[in-house]
Amino acid sequence: MKVEIWSDVMCPFCYIGKRRFEKALKQFEGQSEIEIEWKSFLLNPDLKTDTSLSPVEYLANSKGMQVPQIEQMMAQVEVMGRSEGLNMDLTNTVVANSLNAHRLIQMAKVHGKGDLAEELLFEAHFDQKANTDDPAVLLELGQKLGLDSNEVEKMLNSDQFVERVKQEYAEAQQLGVRGVPFFVFDRKYGLSGAQSSEVFLHALNQAYEQQSANSNSCDVDGNC
Repeated sequence: MKVEIWSDVMCPFCYIGKRRFEKALKQFEGQSEIEIEWKSFLLNPDLKTDTSLSPVEYLANSKGMQVPQIEQMMAQVEVMGRSEGLNMDLTNTVVANSLNAHRLIQMAKVHGKGDLAEELLFEAHFDQKANTDDPAVLLELGQKLGLDSNEVEKMLNSDQFVERVKQEYAEAQQLGVRGVPFFVFDRKYGLSGAQSSEVFLHALNQAYEQQSANSNSCDVDGNC
């Protein structure tokens, strides 16, 4: 059974959702039969990387909200993260366009390392407060992923994987996805947001049971 997860590296709820989904997966009896594919979603495709701009200022400007409101929201999300073992400091992350980070994820997916790439980029952005649009940072992450440094550098200096990122973003829009994380279970069930591990486990069981029921039946064309 396949689970597709649309996510953006700069989204704290995607990081939290990843942890909660992993917790559910550990409790799922059919864990070994699950294929997970991380898919690209650009929360702000037109965002310009600006290391001088604080995330508080960026969100206040983009959302039209007051700074104290943004700080309160961030504090609440940090509490959510800590409940999942994540030590996020949202006020000190780097405001960075995520296209190149997604391109690295796409490259890692080719080598079966999409999940690890997602994890390392979340850590870099939220834990290490690194600029995940910086080629030097992405090269270092590529090395941690075991990717060829020359190939990663070549990719970053080209438009390789740009079209694939755009295709997955367009696919999400066609599915009606307006925010991330967004989880699709076997193309039958969709879940939006960083749901509880109990909700994720229920969705896994429901989709798995549906798949098993379909595998023990014949359709109107006689296909069994």
